[in-house]
Amino acid sequence: MPSLEPLWDLLFPAKCPFCGALLEKGALLCPDCQSALPWLTGERAFRRVELTEGCWSVLGYEGAVRKSIHGYKFSGKSGRSKPFGALMSQCLVDHGVEFDLITWPNLSQKRLRQRGYDQAELLAREIGTRLGKPAARTLEKTERPAQSGLEGPEARKVNLLGAYTAVEPERFQGKRLLLVDDIVTTGATLTECAGTLRAAGSGAVICITLART
Repeated sequence: MPSLEPLWDLLFPAKCPFCGALLEKGALLCPDCQSALPWLTGERAFRRVELTEGCWSVLGYEGAVRKSIHGYKFSGKSGRSKPFGALMSQCLVDHGVEFDLITWPNLSQKRLRQRGYDQAELLAREIGTRLGKPAARTLEKTERPAQSGLEGPEARKVNLLGAYTAVEPERFQGKRLLLVDDIVTTGATLTECAGTLRAAGSGAVICITLART
């Protein structure tokens, strides 16, 4: 049976996730975005986050990056998890980040129903596929106000206290975890998740996000 891939590519050509330009086959980004996006390179890509071994990020959260992530989270652009996950995977390889299991700060059930998908989970699973590492849900979140609507690091930290509980901790006992999210702002979410995982018996937690404010 002939492959349907050429027809699929014709009907649904790949587009740059940041500007919408048509892409050459196999490309993740268009040349303009490749050169103009606010890349975080070298040690600029690393940020300390409490209770973790730190967080690596690919891009600054501004301009086209901010707009693209907003579309990914709130406008049903779930397919962007593939190029985003590819960029995050390359960042991990470039910086020699090692881990045993991939996980994410999952959405509450209410927000998951509203959105239809968990954007951090899609990124985590894409990274797992690309790097050949297992990905598993390890946390459950109770409903809280969205972090994006809160002002200041203290309000964000207080809002998340006790928001997460560990799920099936026997899965990750003693394992070094990679905690995946789309954006790091104050680091409150990553810290709360890492604290919950460590208290439940995980090993060290290292983080990766697509973007950083």
